[in-house]
Amino acid sequence: MKPDVRVQRPTDNSWFKSSYSSNEGGECVEVSVAGQAVLVRDSKDAALPHLTLDRTGWTHFVRYAAGA
Repeated sequence: MKPDVRVQRPTDNSWFKSSYSSNEGGECVEVSVAGQAVLVRDSKDAALPHLTLDRTGWTHFVRYAAGA
């Protein structure tokens, strides 16, 4: 039995940048919430595929990114 995989596509206006991002060309990500998923993409190239995480995965991602 194959898992039920659904691609969640947020609207363009539902993405927001990290509060640590600046407009000085540094590396940053944008995040969107789509149902129970948290989507992460490169803010410099929004056409690239995004990373889809469940809420537990998002928690681990943020802890890792924060260096905790």
